[in-house]
Amino acid sequence: MGFWARATALLAVGGTGLAVVSGAAGWGTAHRVLAAIALPPIAALVAAAWVSSRRLLAPSLSALVLFGLAALLVGRTAHLVFASLAFAATMWAAAFTFRSSIEAGPWHDYVTLTKPRIMSLLLLTGGAGFFVGAESFSSLGAFALTMVGLALACGGASALNHYLDRDIDRLMGSRTEARPVASGRVPPAAALEFGLALSAFSFVLLDALVNLPTALLALAGNLFYVVVYTRLLKRSTAQNIVIGGAAGAVPPLVGFAGASGHLGWPAVAMFVIVFVWTPPHFWALALMLKEHYARARVPMLPVTRGDRETARQILWYTALLVVVTLVPAALGTFGVIYGVCAALLGAAMLWLAVELRRTMQRVVAARLFHFSLLYLALLFVAMAVDTVVI
Repeated sequence: MGFWARATALLAVGGTGLAVVSGAAGWGTAHRVLAAIALPPIAALVAAAWVSSRRLLAPSLSALVLFGLAALLVGRTAHLVFASLAFAATMWAAAFTFRSSIEAGPWHDYVTLTKPRIMSLLLLTGGAGFFVGAESFSSLGAFALTMVGLALACGGASALNHYLDRDIDRLMGSRTEARPVASGRVPPAAALEFGLALSAFSFVLLDALVNLPTALLALAGNLFYVVVYTRLLKRSTAQNIVIGGAAGAVPPLVGFAGASGHLGWPAVAMFVIVFVWTPPHFWALALMLKEHYARARVPMLPVTRGDRETARQILWYTALLVVVTLVPAALGTFGVIYGVCAALLGAAMLWLAVELRRTMQRVVAARLFHFSLLYLALLFVAMAVDTVVI
């Protein structure tokens, strides 16, 4: 096991130990919070053991089962007995992670595993969600904690994506073959542990220092991206990015909940906008890299339906996107600043989609792809500014 598995195990030991102590002392709500903090690192250890180190499965799974039984038992004595047994099992699991080691790989490759460029856009939409949820900028501390927790969740999901896609990354040319896991610079087991550790740390931070809804939303987005999109949809259907786009639409929900503690109609509007934006954005990239996806047998729309059908779908989704972005302004969810920006940015995006459908040139697909990044960033900045100013 590597550094990140050991760090996760130690977090599990600390969280379980605090849960036992707080339960024995009768701390009430604090005990329930500490118990919630202890659960994700234990679950992360079970996942790591199941995939890459079956010898760790017995102690980690024992800890998870015992911890679950402790939560179900209402009798104080039985509750504390099983919680103590869970603590002992996490100690056993932690000790096991120190028995062997794996080569870590260069530290800068772990930064690459988090996909910083993609994360920057996700954090921007999440930050905008925070401003909209707060309706002002009243707490720098809450904003920073929410963004750090979201960054950990996004980074963890990206690292797990590197782990799961290492085989096809080797087949997709220069864009992906040099990635840390695909190239062999970072061992797969180390990337798995890193991704699980970041995901667990994200939940612990958000639950302990922000609020539980924010932690659950970040975890849901993480799991949807890793399990539903990467594992189930990406290699099985041309609609992979249509359904999988829900994962990229979660950060605004996380930001909104981080500020308000709940969700509302503005958060739903932000989610829907990112969800509808994702297909034309990603299909423009797929048109640029059609041969790469074909080589790896990934059924992206240009591979299965051809360039013309993809361009047609991009145009239809872009038109839908323009309508979807204008609805919140029409209903008064957002104000004039946002409405003007949505109209201008939507017109430019739609013009590029029409031009792509007319010319079928990859250079136009590249323009559309790069503009779509700017489009979403400026649109969400407009939401935040509109909310704070007005």
